[in-house]
Amino acid sequence: MQIVAERALYLWNNDHIENLIRQNRKVILPIIFPALEKNGRNHWNQAVQSLTVNVRKIFADIDPELFEECLRQFQENEAKAEEIKTKQEVTWKRLEEIAATKATSSEAVLVPRAIPTLTSSG
Repeated sequence: MQIVAERALYLWNNDHIENLIRQNRKVILPIIFPALEKNGRNHWNQAVQSLTVNVRKIFADIDPELFEECLRQFQENEAKAEEIKTKQEVTWKRLEEIAATKATSSEAVLVPRAIPTLTSSG
């Protein structure tokens, strides 16, 4: 899989591909930005990580405003996801506490559940 990722990222250095990117950046960047951000930060393979950073730079150089908008949107989505995760952990802890207090009785454990949803503000 690493070799496939490297080869795919090498394609971005091709002049023809770069021209296509320039022409279609407003469609391409919002779709691939989350993967670029995550690979650039966390990919286990240094070559893939470096190539990803190069691709990010291409987009940042071509259209800095679009790049910043995608970064802002990504950061908002990350914050929302973290908030949801925290709420789920709190809910799970509450369920465990309720279950522990009722474990010795035959009483059913009923807990109202509000499911947070991740919405797009795009």
